[in-house]
Amino acid sequence: MVNYIKESFEELRANVTWPSWAEGQNLMVVVAVFSILFSLAVWGVDTALAKLIKLYFGAIN
Repeated sequence: MVNYIKESFEELRANVTWPSWAEGQNLMVVVAVFSILFSLAVWGVDTALAKLIKLYFGAIN
């Protein structure tokens, strides 16, 4: 297990290409915007389905 951790850190240090600070910030903005848009889409679908369910069960009674 210790050997695995040492090799993992060595791979991160030697073989991984890290983005620049500015590129990292740009990617963070993209992820934040996508997350907000996705959450709004899920909220919209949830609201629409809730209204449909209320209409359906209201029509039964």
